[in-house]
Amino acid sequence: MRSKLSPRTVLMAAGLALALTGCAGNSAGSELAPARFVSMQEGPGEEYVIGPLDKLTIHVWRNDELGAEVQVRPDGRITTPLVSDMPAVGKTPTMLSEDIRLQLSQYIEEPLVTVIVNEFAGTFSQQVRIVGATAEPASIPFRANMTLLDAMISVGGLSEYAAGNRARLIRFDRESGEQREYDLRLSDLLRRGDSEANVMLMPGDVIIIPESMF
Repeated sequence: MRSKLSPRTVLMAAGLALALTGCAGNSAGSELAPARFVSMQEGPGEEYVIGPLDKLTIHVWRNDELGAEVQVRPDGRITTPLVSDMPAVGKTPTMLSEDIRLQLSQYIEEPLVTVIVNEFAGTFSQQVRIVGATAEPASIPFRANMTLLDAMISVGGLSEYAAGNRARLIRFDRESGEQREYDLRLSDLLRRGDSEANVMLMPGDVIIIPESMF
């Protein structure tokens, strides 16, 4: 025998259903604003932060013997003449040159130090990672003004069985401290040339491409 629900109970149930629908909508991906295939105006990106395995040239003006070409070790440190186990990861080239200058100032007067990044990988927070049904899943260094098209060219596009229009972009929102998800239309972009499906990328973005179910 079914029991009757009071009007108040029905209203409460309806309210709960609406709330759950709202929560589901917030967790679902939304679409990003489209980006141009060719940018009308480009500018510099965020200042580069040194990452593990980056290759650096350290130059000390008028003291060539104190300079070196080094690769950042996996532990994030470098060693040059008179500078041992200097932390490098997480610093900009300008910050690292200043730290080396302070170290060298114990031995020479007013050293002028320059740090040049020759080959870069960047920190994880500066890479764009592309995984799933792509020709070559990879982590690629973020470049200023990078778009979704640029990233997909770098990994060879979609695999044969990719469900490109079900791809997702995961991005960490620094202002809110939350992770957000966005819908991508990779099949429309790469196979149909739909310019509206191209979007701007940010450092640290993760692109996940599922395979088609059939």
